[in-house]
Amino acid sequence: MPSKIEKKQAAAKLRKPPRDFSYTQNRELSWLRFDNRVLDEAFDETVPLFERLKFVSIFESNLDEFLMVRVGGLSDLAELKKQPVDNKSNMTASEQVDAVMAEMPGLLTRWESIFKSIEGKLDTLGVHRAHIDSLTPEERTFVTRYFQAYVSPVISPLVIDPRHPFPNLRNGALYLACGLDGATDEESLLGLIEIPASMNRVVEIPSPTGTYSYILLEDVILACLDSCFGSYKPLDRALIRVTRNADIDPDGEGVEEEEDYRQHMKRILKKRLRLQPVVLAVSGSLEKATLKTIRKALELSRRSVFTCDIPLNLGYVFGIEGKIPEHLRNELLFTPFKPQPNPTIDMTRSIREQVLQHDKLLFYPYEAMNPFLDLVHEAAYDPECISLRITLYRVAKQSRLCESLIDAAENGKEVTVLMELRARFDEQNNIEWAERLEEAGCTVIYGSEGFKCHSKICQLTYREGMALTRLTLLGTGNFNEKTAKLYSDFMLMTAHPGIGEDANLFFRNLSLGNLRGDYRFLGVAPVGLKPLIMRGLDREIQRALAGEPARVFFKLNSLTDREVIDKIAEASCAGVRVDMIIRGISCLKPGVPGKTENVHVRSIVGRFLEHARVYAFGVDSDMIYLSSADMMTRNTEHRVEIAFPVLDPTCRALVHEYMGMQLRDNVKARSLTSDGTWVPVERAEGEKPFNSQEALLERAYRNAEAAPEPVIEAEPAPEAEPQPVAPKVQEVQATVIEPEPAPAPQPDPQVTKPAPETSARRDKPAGKTKAIERHRPGRVRMGLGLIGLGLKTLITGKTK
Repeated sequence: MPSKIEKKQAAAKLRKPPRDFSYTQNRELSWLRFDNRVLDEAFDETVPLFERLKFVSIFESNLDEFLMVRVGGLSDLAELKKQPVDNKSNMTASEQVDAVMAEMPGLLTRWESIFKSIEGKLDTLGVHRAHIDSLTPEERTFVTRYFQAYVSPVISPLVIDPRHPFPNLRNGALYLACGLDGATDEESLLGLIEIPASMNRVVEIPSPTGTYSYILLEDVILACLDSCFGSYKPLDRALIRVTRNADIDPDGEGVEEEEDYRQHMKRILKKRLRLQPVVLAVSGSLEKATLKTIRKALELSRRSVFTCDIPLNLGYVFGIEGKIPEHLRNELLFTPFKPQPNPTIDMTRSIREQVLQHDKLLFYPYEAMNPFLDLVHEAAYDPECISLRITLYRVAKQSRLCESLIDAAENGKEVTVLMELRARFDEQNNIEWAERLEEAGCTVIYGSEGFKCHSKICQLTYREGMALTRLTLLGTGNFNEKTAKLYSDFMLMTAHPGIGEDANLFFRNLSLGNLRGDYRFLGVAPVGLKPLIMRGLDREIQRALAGEPARVFFKLNSLTDREVIDKIAEASCAGVRVDMIIRGISCLKPGVPGKTENVHVRSIVGRFLEHARVYAFGVDSDMIYLSSADMMTRNTEHRVEIAFPVLDPTCRALVHEYMGMQLRDNVKARSLTSDGTWVPVERAEGEKPFNSQEALLERAYRNAEAAPEPVIEAEPAPEAEPQPVAPKVQEVQATVIEPEPAPAPQPDPQVTKPAPETSARRDKPAGKTKAIERHRPGRVRMGLGLIGLGLKTLITGKTK
């Protein structure tokens, strides 16, 4: 007889309609197709040769992280007796691991073959990696002397036997492994040498003028291996690298009472180095017995061992870029590009005053980050600036921004920094900056337990007499000077009072640990972001059902949230056209008859990493939001994210123009088919090739040249086809998605309520949109200033 619990579960299954998997696909397999798309760039002969080699390295780096995080986490779940089932593919964790492992050999074969091809072509041009089996007598003499002078004193060869057990192989570290023939009657032993991470991996070899030759450190050791183990003779040799599970939950580990959170994170980072192995990579040839000894010690199955005949960890590629001979650089590398000045900002004037007059939109990497950095630096020394507040997720190692925050704190400003220490693989850098900021006098807080703070927001507050003004800076990407030159992202700089009030409340709620704030303009996860998206989609669905034109546009890194996917499918069935640019994972399959035939998905992979998130609703895009959040459940429900409206007409027109250019791309763009694969975008007969990233580069240069010179008005640039500094502003009123009315307050001891003075909010009708006219900050400040003057007159009797 079934138990009561089993009866309830059976009844729940009957009530719950079965999921439709006809228009969805597995997240992990979709990701592998994305990384294969990255590898496509290495095969593209229109890309400079050395840049193609960098794409080979990026493919490997992406795959390493995927194995550490995704496959590592799934491997843990696969050990459970009752495994969870993926809600996009109906696959268990073990079935997903099986599917990933089945795809790996083909991907790795493709990766290895293109590396060899590119390296061979570089060799003919004069960029040569020396192999130990083809060293000239002069090169072998150099390598031997280098080994004896610099390497031998550093390495520590290990012989593994019953008295010396198998050591812990650190995650991602390189080791030289070999079977050893003992001088006694002992059976074959195992030898290990860790490749020293403290030494330069690339060793330059003397070569003729105009060429560059190098050998990798591991090959230096391999060339001299016979002298490393004394009386033991190496029988075979290979380079090995273990990839371990890095999917560790810092909050799940528990913070000890009275333990500093930074110390807790340091403990977590050490633990990551020793977690369960996921795969073993082998470069070279090992006897079956030697490989079996290593595999058994790591408790790995045969399918988790991958062999190749090229170097492991191709990260060294980026280090030799600067060594390429000058006469080869134009042929082997992209034309150098410098982010250009924003044509709407005069860098000789106060950035603060310009933002007060008009919203500013920066578009990285085509435009420089300098206006934002200069504004924060300016605020650090502005006597009227009283506070700076910011969230930081990934920070550059050499950060001008953080130095300005330190200057502000030392100048007596109130500086509050929410530093997210759980930004995966950037934890150590964030810990070090948190310590420096705190030492300088900044108030440093950390994200709420269980919810990473992934939002990108900064607010500067100024006091002018009795009046307060706020500048709010919101981004789709990190406040990171390094990635701002590589990633495509937006930053909005605004003095809009409503957005400023919401940002002020957001920071107050963060400091109180309240994740359920009520905001008028911002969509804030984990509570308010997904409802904002759903209301936008519902509006377009109602328009389509009423026979009106309806359209939705999303630009994302990934789409995995099942509820959002189902709502998009519902919109498609209602007749809404849905255009999406998704760089990475798309668990939604477009073009499925009767389900998603009105959905069109593209991906752009090129010189720069597409990173911006854009949500636009309406055929004329009257609602445009920029955001830090992808449509992934982790972002919409388990992180602190912000979506912010673009209300200024000029800024909205710029976003519209930029996205229009990307939708025109027919060079780097790929279309997603109904079977979940990516194919090149077809060009119409007579249609010219259009690379959106290259076009945006050209646009940035043209606009910078056409921008008026400071003080002296410049004549129009002599262009055959003149380009305006800013596009023609569309005559469309901006609208904002109104939040649903808050339900009657319920007692919840686990949720901290907002501060009383900011929690009272004006009731607004639900489910409607309203035209938002831009407030003029100058008039607001003038009015507050007059009020302050009146109060001063009443109190002192003086008018001056």
